[in-house]
Amino acid sequence: MYICLKYPPNVSMACPNSPRGIYLTYIIQGLILLSAASSILAGEYFLAISATFAFLLTTTPSLMTRNLRLCLPWEINLLVAVSFYIHVMGHVGEYYVTLAPYYDKLAHIVASVTVGLIAFFLALLAERRGEIQLTGPATAVFILTSTLAAGAVWEIYEFAVDQIFGTTLQLGNTDTMSDLIVDLAGGAIVAAFAAIVVARGEEHRFVRFFAEPPSGAEPSEILGDPIDPARSR
Repeated sequence: MYICLKYPPNVSMACPNSPRGIYLTYIIQGLILLSAASSILAGEYFLAISATFAFLLTTTPSLMTRNLRLCLPWEINLLVAVSFYIHVMGHVGEYYVTLAPYYDKLAHIVASVTVGLIAFFLALLAERRGEIQLTGPATAVFILTSTLAAGAVWEIYEFAVDQIFGTTLQLGNTDTMSDLIVDLAGGAIVAAFAAIVVARGEEHRFVRFFAEPPSGAEPSEILGDPIDPARSR
């Protein structure tokens, strides 16, 4: 008999206790806020708004996990914060100019790896919920597609900002294409890792990242094949 347990919507999912590493994320978020404050003091209000918006985006993973039965590893939360901090400092500290083009490529490789890992864990979540059956190639394609899509959206954002505000976020076709190639490289690293994990059947190693119902929670519904009363006696 196949049994599917459904828990009431008001039952919150219990995430594992956050390790000390999560405080590294808080530190990075604090540095982003300091960058916003320093930009205000310097009269760079546009940079201050951008840094504040970046800080808000770093809180997205924690907000997302409140509605999903998923606890992202603290490493991913940290990578999200680091990705935005690198970007913010690239403008506030002018590292995009003084360390060009290497700093920009660093920002892209960190961001693409972060997006790829998020895509991988979302795929694991979908499999755990019984929505898909993971295979190595399919997982790799999903990660690469997600990473390249995120990279393309970012390049469109930079193009739009340049057209509207007259900035120079994009330095020509070569710069844009090299950014996308770096995004592809970052996605390929994660895709290869994910494909190996799936091929070896080691997805269970990541189960601990998924939240489970708190102890004492009762299922609201049991679904399965009908049970013959005569057989149950």
